Amino acid sequence: MSHVLAAVAWPYANGPRHIGHVSGFGVPSDVFARYMRMAGHDVLMVSGTDEHGTPIQVQADAEGLKPRELADRYNRVIVEDLHGLGLSYDLFTRTTTGNHYAVVQELFEGMYRNGYIVPKTTMGAISPSTGRTLPDRYIEGTCPICGYDSARGDQCDNCGNQLDPIDLINPRSKINGEAPEFVETEHFFLDLPALADVLRQWLDTREGWRPNVLRFSKNLLDDLHPRAITRDLEWGVPIPLDGWRERTDKRIYVWFDAVIGYLSASIEWARRTGDPEAWRKWWSTDGEGKDSQAYYFMGKDNIVFHSVIWPALLAGYSGEGDRGGEPGRLGRLNLPTEVVSSEFLTMEGRKFSSSRRVVIYVRDFLQRYDADALRYFIAVAGPENNDTDFTWAEFLRRNNDELVAGWGNLVNRSVSMAAKNFGEIPPIDPAGLTEADEALLAVARAGFATVGDLIARHRQKQAIGEAMKVVAEANKYLSEQAPWKLKDAADKPRMGTILHVALQVVSDANTLLTPFLPHSAQKIHELLGGTGVHAPMPVIEEVADLDAGPAYPVLTGDYTQGTRWESVPLVVGRPLAAPKPVFRKLDPSIVDEELARLES
Repeated sequence: MSHVLAAVAWPYANGPRHIGHVSGFGVPSDVFARYMRMAGHDVLMVSGTDEHGTPIQVQADAEGLKPRELADRYNRVIVEDLHGLGLSYDLFTRTTTGNHYAVVQELFEGMYRNGYIVPKTTMGAISPSTGRTLPDRYIEGTCPICGYDSARGDQCDNCGNQLDPIDLINPRSKINGEAPEFVETEHFFLDLPALADVLRQWLDTREGWRPNVLRFSKNLLDDLHPRAITRDLEWGVPIPLDGWRERTDKRIYVWFDAVIGYLSASIEWARRTGDPEAWRKWWSTDGEGKDSQAYYFMGKDNIVFHSVIWPALLAGYSGEGDRGGEPGRLGRLNLPTEVVSSEFLTMEGRKFSSSRRVVIYVRDFLQRYDADALRYFIAVAGPENNDTDFTWAEFLRRNNDELVAGWGNLVNRSVSMAAKNFGEIPPIDPAGLTEADEALLAVARAGFATVGDLIARHRQKQAIGEAMKVVAEANKYLSEQAPWKLKDAADKPRMGTILHVALQVVSDANTLLTPFLPHSAQKIHELLGGTGVHAPMPVIEEVADLDAGPAYPVLTGDYTQGTRWESVPLVVGRPLAAPKPVFRKLDPSIVDEELARLES
């Protein structure tokens, strides 16, 4: 058993999340975490809502709210949506907790002491019409590196390079379109060049990463510059240095703050378990944590923050860059094992855009369709290695032709025939198994190694494809063996054997599909006469802030009771009842209905 950290990107709390978001960070991380638990590893899956920064401030101003009030609203919405999808977080928290503030400030102070955070006077943008600071991401212009005409002031989404607003060609405010004015301002900068060598050495040891992620990350090291990690802003974590703590116009940059959330959430989880030091099993380079593995899940637009910025913070805090230094009170901290980045999901050929209403929010989706139908689509057709288009026609086809007609049909006809003819799991004929019986059982047993290895290596499309091949082989077996034709009393032992084999493969296939389809997996487990928890689900708990702040909802759960990643022999004689369909067949009219909603 090893300690495995599943660190999941933090959804931003300025609105509900859409299905494009959860296809990148949500479902892939949950599939991985569920499998690793089933395989016997000690998994810690953490994340939360990212609640600081300019967009929260701007939207709160527009709605006449305080930033915390806006964050409270969408924190709850997002928690409920992720719960609806069955994402098995050990702790899904938020960045506006006293615990998070303390951990962020600890890393800031430790890196400052080691010389990796330095003050610098720079040029900051202000709005000529309001006199207020105009944050980097609210400035848009032409990228000076690749010529992309919609680059942000902090990063170009086209070439991925970090930028400063003053470097943009023809910069303009995204709020009102005016050209910003640039004035001198003092900020603290992360000295990335002093950490370039340790980052390069670390990246050179990475194996098995998705090639585009590793290549992109290494290319970023060729042109590293000091990066501002504070902002002219009222909403965020205060700067923990003398002369700065009480200032209301300077805050720690939201991206420095947010990535530290992986660590702060782990510490909060440990504190809530009653063992405040338990987080070290997943984080400390010494002791129990030295052999731990950490996997970070996000969309491709966040690679730079997880393969360069976050490792730089961890290394600088641990005193491992060119300037040396000593670890802070949290000790030396592990760098990521792998950055697992997905590409983008588009919708009906267009980029998701809430403002343009090219969107379907998770909440709306789950009101009309089953969670496992969406999880299946993301797993089998999501943006794992390439940008992928979600269309309602393809969603309908995948649901009806694969989930319902393939997997659901196998479950229904196997259980219904056994329930009708035996009322229980039938025994195997003492005459033994035929070659066809043995062959199918072998295919199912082999699936555990094949599917498990693919999930562990983040090849989830291939993994679910292999699991569905087992389903296809079982459907083929039933069609060829045709147990419904064995009507004479003398044939009943053979019918029982066929159905026993089919039900055993249904059970095995259900286990193989459990990480992908946990809701239906629990139902199928019960259809087979099983009791207890097969696929553990998260729960929403209202908790008090550990450091005297206001209460808030978290996602958490007990995931110790689920099934293991292995074939479990069926218990002969276990009662069976006539099954209800596990999956809903959708009417083709939903395509036109959903397209009409999209255009309305």
